[in-house]
Amino acid sequence: MTTALDAMISAQPAALDALADPELTAKPAELLDAAGRIWLVGTGTSRHAAELGAAALLDAGRDARWIAAADFTDRWLRPGDAVVVISHTGQTAYAQRARRIARTAGTPLVSVTGPEAGPQEWAEAIRTPVAEASETYTVSYTTALAVLAQLAHHLGAPGFGPEAIRATATRVRAVLEFPGLAGVPIPGRAMAITGPGAWSVTAREGALKIREGARILCEGFDAEHLLHGAAVPYTAADSLLVLQPAADPDGLTAAVADAARQEGIPVTTLAEPPSDLPDLLAQIPMTVRLQILALRFARMRGQNADTAITGAWTDPALWRLGAP
Repeated sequence: MTTALDAMISAQPAALDALADPELTAKPAELLDAAGRIWLVGTGTSRHAAELGAAALLDAGRDARWIAAADFTDRWLRPGDAVVVISHTGQTAYAQRARRIARTAGTPLVSVTGPEAGPQEWAEAIRTPVAEASETYTVSYTTALAVLAQLAHHLGAPGFGPEAIRATATRVRAVLEFPGLAGVPIPGRAMAITGPGAWSVTAREGALKIREGARILCEGFDAEHLLHGAAVPYTAADSLLVLQPAADPDGLTAAVADAARQEGIPVTTLAEPPSDLPDLLAQIPMTVRLQILALRFARMRGQNADTAITGAWTDPALWRLGAP
């Protein structure tokens, strides 16, 4: 059970190394270089990639903004814009629609997708090297982040070149060998994950993997959101996982963790060792640790993480809504 997810998690270092070639993204980056504003568009896990990618392009001095694919319409576009559509498989209805909107408007378009997307339909796409074999997506997300890092590198963001991609792959290999998750308990009822800044995006991505893979109620927050009401339902039957609290310049993440302890909520912390990786790439090893945690919880609960969507949630009509 969940053997495909295990294989996909293990495939990530080699897949990242395969993307440490700046030529793969050089021409698409030229399209973005001429843009006055760049929209990054995605759904679910791809939206998390869009959020982190937009922040990386801001580091390059670009006006970059992320938006959920379902919210993206032509009213957002103006002359001089460019659009980056992220879709792991090329099958997501709203990602297809966002791509159609950009093409119809004549807006420069860069797509990031996997090898299974139609070669003619997605002719302009930068393709990640591994097709997902599990419905709990892993490798397609981390490799999409590597592509976005290479685009940021071409556009002038510091610290993102091919050497940084290879360093990220090396760190992921170390995580696969020693994930450091022994102290993270499975919750009795629900789990919250929190972290500052970019780590809050990873908190939400990790929570999504745990929900999909282990069928545990798990939510991801930034510390401010958690404090301002979201923490209210949590009790000693739940748990809080805190990511990289030292990255919070105000100390709010650590303070929220202390408050949770005072309320009797079990709290554990995961932190990446110091490195020169920029925020987007620093998220990849932590993301892999959370993927491994999702796999561990799935096995503990006897859940098949390779088939995440079941029952009425699989109705094809639901998944076609929003398609062009």
